[in-house]
Amino acid sequence: MTRPKISHRPSICFRPILPSDLTILEQLHTEVFPIRYEPEFFQHVVSGNDIVSWAAIDRGRPNGNGDELIGFVTARIVLAKESEIGDLLRYDPSRPDQTLLYILTLGVVDTYRNLGVASSLIREVIRYASSVRTCRAVYLHVISYNIAAIQLYKKMSFRCIRRLQGFYFINGQHYDSYLFVYYVNGGRSPCSPLELAAAVLAYMRSGLKSMASRLRKKDDDLVKWPKCKEAHSLVSTQSKKNLTAECGGYECV
Repeated sequence: MTRPKISHRPSICFRPILPSDLTILEQLHTEVFPIRYEPEFFQHVVSGNDIVSWAAIDRGRPNGNGDELIGFVTARIVLAKESEIGDLLRYDPSRPDQTLLYILTLGVVDTYRNLGVASSLIREVIRYASSVRTCRAVYLHVISYNIAAIQLYKKMSFRCIRRLQGFYFINGQHYDSYLFVYYVNGGRSPCSPLELAAAVLAYMRSGLKSMASRLRKKDDDLVKWPKCKEAHSLVSTQSKKNLTAECGGYECV
């Protein structure tokens, strides 16, 4: 399908979302997203109640529509220790005031896509998060089939750190989600690739020592073991199972 073209020279500006944007904000969410949002969500957005937001407008639009939304982004500040990525963030647990900024929704009117509007809105979010002294990261979820959004966040240096199976439930069907993070103000992953490899090796070494200790105890109790065949299988299976539980859920970056 051919995307409709703009017949004028756009002049894109950004401002906070206002109470007067309520109707168009609800309409755009209905058009952009496959899930429905409760009326209370939009009331919180336009009133600024626990939610920060930015509107993209085109001052160059004719017929007096220059202040009407052509794009939007909404976000909420959450405490780092209470977030779902607390285990993926290196921060000082003795400082309970440390926060994250979670992007709730981001959308652009079809006519204005591929003009850099979404990128500019994300930069507004990052700029705001960087200005909050206690904020350590911006994060969000992307549904697995939204390839354009995934490519956009990767291009803007967000890191994909986890895949959540069945995160979304839309029209009776489950869809996976990717979790993206952009670190600010010194925030970073708690483990580098080198630290992750060292942790895996230490875990395997600890598991082997524990198994050897149990085998020696069995020998002391005069319990006969077969010729190491089952013992090898047990070590291998247990190690693989536990490593999958520890490391298979996400990638440390």
